[in-house]
Amino acid sequence: MIVARSRAWWRATLALCLGSILVFVNLYAPQPLLPDLRQAYGVSTLGVSLIMSVATLALAAALLVFGPLSDAIGRGAIMRVTLLLTGLCSLGLAFAPNFESLLALRLVQGFVLGGLPAVAIAWMGDEFDRPALMAAVGLYIGANTLGGIGGRLIGGGVGEIGGASAGFLVVGVVTLVGVALFWRLLPAPRQFKPRRFELRGALADLSGHLRHPLLLAAYLLGGINFLIFINQYSYITFRLAEEPFGLSARWLGMIFLTYLGGTLSSALSGRLTRHLSQPACMTLGILILMSGTLLTLADSLAWIITGLTVNAVGFFLAHSMASSWVSRQAERARGSASALYLVFYYLGASLGSLWLEPFWQRGGWFGVAIGSWLLLSLTLAIALWLWRGERGFERLPLVR
Repeated sequence: MIVARSRAWWRATLALCLGSILVFVNLYAPQPLLPDLRQAYGVSTLGVSLIMSVATLALAAALLVFGPLSDAIGRGAIMRVTLLLTGLCSLGLAFAPNFESLLALRLVQGFVLGGLPAVAIAWMGDEFDRPALMAAVGLYIGANTLGGIGGRLIGGGVGEIGGASAGFLVVGVVTLVGVALFWRLLPAPRQFKPRRFELRGALADLSGHLRHPLLLAAYLLGGINFLIFINQYSYITFRLAEEPFGLSARWLGMIFLTYLGGTLSSALSGRLTRHLSQPACMTLGILILMSGTLLTLADSLAWIITGLTVNAVGFFLAHSMASSWVSRQAERARGSASALYLVFYYLGASLGSLWLEPFWQRGGWFGVAIGSWLLLSLTLAIALWLWRGERGFERLPLVR
């Protein structure tokens, strides 16, 4: 097993973090352009949100394929090939002739984007010992935030100068360069033991994970939290694009620098577990997320930015704890267990606009905050249940 801070650990962690950055650059590059795209194509806020929703929905579906498949054929090839296809899709998006073709290409891109997230943490679980896993997951999740920031900065900055097509073109080129480096850095696996792929066995694994209470709790917590967190960013762009703020696409892209709060909390999450249990950290993260949402109700742009930063700190703390919790609790088929967590995660993201749109239409941003707190109260209850019952939990066997 690879131990923390060894040369092999640094090389593998760097490769996986780079891959994570590339995935999220591609996923989130269009988000700061949503207000402009809404006007350009004459669609509603719900309609233009499909640019994000179809990608995350396809990503969620892909996880059900790549997770179980990786348990049979290995993780590395899946990550390499899907990252390459992701970059090619971004180049295709640069030449999409209309809104319908743009959505179709985003659907395809969303599917191939699922390759790396489906198996990266499972790869770590195979190759790293527990301290190495905990430290690497925090850095990996932190890389997610850097990718999200980078994608939005590229989308907003390049998009304002040359339009959305230029933004997609730059993202595609950057991705292909990054894939070449990822291909070279990722070490060959040593601990992976393939299992013969059988559809019945794969379905039994997924069913067992869903019936495991400690895994199901983490799935629901991660999915609902992400539903709120990521869709708040979509609706805040609509709010800040209007008066009295009137921010352009470039400046809307800059608001995603608030993700740096999540980068910090993810990187430090491994250290925090030396003092607090994982369920306690999940609880703390959700409370911080609820508090940050309260700050965004202010009319001051500075307070809104502060609130979004606090939100990122809380969300990514809870997310890093929940995702590593899944890897620890799954006793078998770790790839499909981690993939199922991300299915809930991205399914939540794709459904968030359906939940928050009625609150936005009736109450504007205050309505979005109310809708957020309603669901975050549920995830807080889940985290408290895990925390309260943790001392009595023996690691529960997967139900078969």
